[in-house]
Amino acid sequence: MASCLFAVALLSRVALAQQPLKQPSNSSTNAKAATLDTGTISGDAYRNNSLAFSYKIPFGWVNRTKEMGEDSNDDSTPDSTDSKKSIVLLAAFERPPESTGDSVNSAVVIAAEPASSYPGLRSPEQYFGPLTELTKAKGLNVVNEPYDFPVGATQVVRGDFSKPIGKLTMNQSTLVMIEKSYVISFTFIAGSEDEVDEFIARLKFDRTESSASSK
Repeated sequence: MASCLFAVALLSRVALAQQPLKQPSNSSTNAKAATLDTGTISGDAYRNNSLAFSYKIPFGWVNRTKEMGEDSNDDSTPDSTDSKKSIVLLAAFERPPESTGDSVNSAVVIAAEPASSYPGLRSPEQYFGPLTELTKAKGLNVVNEPYDFPVGATQVVRGDFSKPIGKLTMNQSTLVMIEKSYVISFTFIAGSEDEVDEFIARLKFDRTESSASSK
């Protein structure tokens, strides 16, 4: 079974071809992640009560969550929560991914992958090993190595990348946390670092400082 690093798979919808990352042959099949709530979209807001976060989708963006979920697990149903599969929680784009334009197609993809897909994975920093390897293979440069990054009272790990596309520069930032035996990744793409930061600011965790530190 193939497991996608969605932070990189997103690039297929923006500028590059999608390449699923196959699970290592010795990956654990015994450690099952709990069934994950896929969340809901109401108006311009995505909310996931189980993971205690929400994301305010920019006005006018197109929702491609269903389509990307079908592409990533083409042997599953769109709303599959099979604990062995990767799950696209949200995929939203400034314009339809199949359309062309004279600017970077800004996007946000939030995805969940079973941590058991990566034997020995104990921290979000370790996830950036295969992520960075695949990202570099797609021609992106590392702007910032993984570093601790606060989103409100919640601490995640962030990595920043970029790629020249003609006269444009595609900026990508990925935030990662491990929750409920899943690797949760939040990937943002935009034409500038400031835009990426604006999109990240739309992410909100519904956690107090005490509950975040005691996780």
